[in-house]
Amino acid sequence: MLNHYPLWKNIALVLSLVVSTLYALPNLYGEDLSIQVINLQGNSANESVLTQVRKVLEQESIPSKSIAIENKTIIARFTNSNAQFHAQEVLIKVLGENYVAALNLTPAVPNWLTKFGASPMKLGLDLRGGIYFLIEVDTNPAVEKLQEQIIETLRLELHDNAISYEAILKKANYENEIQFNNTKNRNQAALWLVSRYNDITVNNYGKYTVRIAPTSDRQRQARESAVLQNINILRNRINQLGISEPLVQRHGFNHIAIELPGIQDIALAKKILGATATLEFRLVNNDLNLDTIFSRNLPENLEIKMTSDGKPIVLYKKVILTGEHIIDAVSSTDAYNRPQVNILLDDIGGLTMFHFTKDNIGKLMATLFVEYKDGGRKNPNGRPILIKKEEIINIATIQSRFGNNFRVTGINSLSEARLLSLLLKAGTLTTPIQIVEERTIGPTLGSKNITRGLKACFSGLITSILFMVIWYKKSGLIAAAALIVNLILIIAIMSLLPGATLTMPGIAGIILALAVSVDANVLINERIKEELCSGRQVQQAIHEGYRCALPSIIDANLTTLITTIILYCLGTGPIKGFAITTSIGTITSMLTVIIGTRAITNLLYGGKNIDNFSI
Repeated sequence: MLNHYPLWKNIALVLSLVVSTLYALPNLYGEDLSIQVINLQGNSANESVLTQVRKVLEQESIPSKSIAIENKTIIARFTNSNAQFHAQEVLIKVLGENYVAALNLTPAVPNWLTKFGASPMKLGLDLRGGIYFLIEVDTNPAVEKLQEQIIETLRLELHDNAISYEAILKKANYENEIQFNNTKNRNQAALWLVSRYNDITVNNYGKYTVRIAPTSDRQRQARESAVLQNINILRNRINQLGISEPLVQRHGFNHIAIELPGIQDIALAKKILGATATLEFRLVNNDLNLDTIFSRNLPENLEIKMTSDGKPIVLYKKVILTGEHIIDAVSSTDAYNRPQVNILLDDIGGLTMFHFTKDNIGKLMATLFVEYKDGGRKNPNGRPILIKKEEIINIATIQSRFGNNFRVTGINSLSEARLLSLLLKAGTLTTPIQIVEERTIGPTLGSKNITRGLKACFSGLITSILFMVIWYKKSGLIAAAALIVNLILIIAIMSLLPGATLTMPGIAGIILALAVSVDANVLINERIKEELCSGRQVQQAIHEGYRCALPSIIDANLTTLITTIILYCLGTGPIKGFAITTSIGTITSMLTVIIGTRAITNLLYGGKNIDNFSI
């Protein structure tokens, strides 16, 4: 029978519409002005802190919509910005240094919808407000670290293979120089190095010297690895703070773009993201006298570092362990109320520490605090030149073997201990970073953008509906219904996709998708008109109209889809947002036009003797 769908297909279409409507509904409820109470230790919120927040707001007579634990953090919702700002000011004073009260925007979705896992679309900074950072990663220290690793490896390898040498020195351009006492040893070492290592270049220099350096590919890999590791660490730091829906992604070769929607405290964000603190554990050398220390006439495997009170200490250059192996760090106080950080190592770090302490009982081990800071000078591009600050914060005698758990003391204050524990827990930046661009977009501007975007979207939708109804009458109403269903489908899919974020260009993509949907309806209706004019019966004209228009609709939408895929692959940021919504809208428009309008037309006209078709 012409123009007839089986019952199961109609039921499937109705269920699809119901489910889509359910997951699109959360976007109608908007967002509440809120305060997000964040634990700087990265711990989940507890009932005692929740009770404290409620009590403080009641005492200050600050009205709130609700105060509850949501996603492991405390969220206090307010009806106006005055109450929100007042609450933040009060909570900062009461909660102290352990917590941060951050301005935020929280979805106002009712509980019955959240039980189904329904949530609104994630909004970009241009719609929601928040903080944007563009961070530049200095990858040179990664290659310098590689240079130092090569020195340590060569020192051991040459010794194990009985190849005698005079010294190994660091040179410019990441080169290392190995000095020999005769040409024979130099040539023997050069041949051995070439045969053993394929990621370093080996060149004879003078009569008794060999210069080696990591190849350009090996240097590029080190830089690449540094950027990727920093991306993961920055993402971990943001997650430790409980910030919802952050975006951390690579931008070019050595830049990272970070978006923190809803967050307005730029000082806190810079403090957490820009910090580069880490720890190094090294063995102390007590065999040298002060004259040797101050003359700087040190063996090549030793160097001098200073304590916080300016005392010089001789350390071995070889690092026992770094912050990379720390998986948990909690600040506390010892029996004498002095700040300390309790550290938990991963399996590799614990095993390394166990073997080292087992073989060095009775010796001194220093904890070296390493941080990159603004040196007060700027490079030719006007950016601050970072300097490496190193300070010994603790020296302890190894009294017994220990593994995964130990404590670091000698920290100046409890606030420093809290910040250090947060940074160590979230991860240590492998190379220094600089914030080269920062923007704060207020929630008021974001709400204005939403209003403008919605006006543009609904204006286009209403204009299209009016055109279809006036020009195609009842068939135009069917097309208008398909347009509305198409919009619901796009919103539902965008709400369900975990990585999708709606921006202003994304709204433009939705409007374009609706226009494409109108175009497809026009093709079908015009084809049906042609069939009726050629003398076909109504049922046959409808059937032929859909059948003949189908290839043109598929071709047109496929070309659009291919274009959006290319835009997504080659574009960044807003272009990707435009490509995502356009591609989703293109697919849903094909479904609503080809299947949706056909289903409605079949229900109204299928299997009936009709002499007049309203089109």
